[in-house]
Amino acid sequence: MKTRGAKKTKVNIVTLGCSKNLVDSEVLLTQLRGNGIDTSHESKKDDANVVVINTCGFIDNAKQESIDTILRYVDAKEEGIVEKVYVTGCLSERYKDDLQKEIPDVDAWFGTRDLSRLLKQLNANYKHELVGERILTNPSHYAYLKISEGCDRPCSFCAIPLMRGKHISRPVEELVSEAKNLAKKGTKELLLIAQDSTYYGLDLYKKRNLSELLKRLSDVEGIEWIRLHYAFPTGFPMDALDVMAERSNICKYLDIPLQHGSTNMLKIMRRGTTREKTEELLQTIREKVPGIAIRTTLIAGHPGETEAEFEEMMKFVETSRFDRLGVFAYSHEENTHAYSFTDDVPEGTKQERVEAVMGLQQGISLELNQEKIGKTFKALIDRKEGGSFYGRTEFDSPDVDNEVILNATKNYLRIGDFVNAKVISATEFDLMAEPV
Repeated sequence: MKTRGAKKTKVNIVTLGCSKNLVDSEVLLTQLRGNGIDTSHESKKDDANVVVINTCGFIDNAKQESIDTILRYVDAKEEGIVEKVYVTGCLSERYKDDLQKEIPDVDAWFGTRDLSRLLKQLNANYKHELVGERILTNPSHYAYLKISEGCDRPCSFCAIPLMRGKHISRPVEELVSEAKNLAKKGTKELLLIAQDSTYYGLDLYKKRNLSELLKRLSDVEGIEWIRLHYAFPTGFPMDALDVMAERSNICKYLDIPLQHGSTNMLKIMRRGTTREKTEELLQTIREKVPGIAIRTTLIAGHPGETEAEFEEMMKFVETSRFDRLGVFAYSHEENTHAYSFTDDVPEGTKQERVEAVMGLQQGISLELNQEKIGKTFKALIDRKEGGSFYGRTEFDSPDVDNEVILNATKNYLRIGDFVNAKVISATEFDLMAEPV
């Protein structure tokens, strides 16, 4: 067995799951480095003696990936490659007691709101002067900005409130300060994220305050794009749309998870709305912000979903013509409201329904993309791979949406710069373009 001997602590943070987890890891990274501790994020070298795994516990696949990652580092600890393994995040918050019994070689477990305790374990102090400061792990020209934590919604299928707790908004002033710090470091795009951005401000200001936040962030010098994610459809603050329409640096883009297209299923899911109200909302959004790209997510195979209700969802997708769409197979999660139901849609049927929705959406996406041929869009260059540069328009979020592909052998472009890109051809999920 290899041993390291007395050595200065070096920490490697491994992040699983969503962009909200990534922000948490970036905050931890910033705090540790602020304490003078040598810390990396997802280092490819085996030179860290302490590993912190920030886990996801959202659905079965994510949970399994988190468990597999923990076991991999526990094995590394047994081989003497690392000395300490700490686990934090959603899976740890939700299943800590069970996991402690099943994987006793983990040195300590922390929940989603245990940052101070985790820092103490690592011989670091929580530095209040670093609030609003973040070391980014992605390219510095864009950054996720978490505007709130937790969720108060009662959705039948969702375990997020169990893992993230009640909704807590961050003050406008704190978010503006963080945005200014990011802008000074070269960030041009802010991606606003939350468990529920629609609810923003209700706890702090006794009103939905998303429109005020958008205005204040829009005024930050250097921020050229602001993108809104994870808006709950019920109680959506319409004044936020007015700000989006007025301000040129707020992207005409909205990520609004709708989950289903059948009124009966929306009722079973405890979404607090109907198909008719949802369609009215979509129409209003498109009227208030002409040209807006709407992204949504849906769930196939929730308990009680009949073939007829699934067909309703298919018709909903067909008529709504979403610009972007993702669909999940229902995952039967302990301690959620839906866990008391029989998980009565077979796994094979769930997957068939997922594929049917995505097949339908592929056709819609292809038609919408081909309408862009010959048009010119402002694009932000994210990276270079092989002989191509990859960028995005204001209608696309990183990792989940379309990319604009430009020939790198003919054009010299810089990562983090905006270019005007003329679309010359299109597939279902990508635009081929040339700079003009």
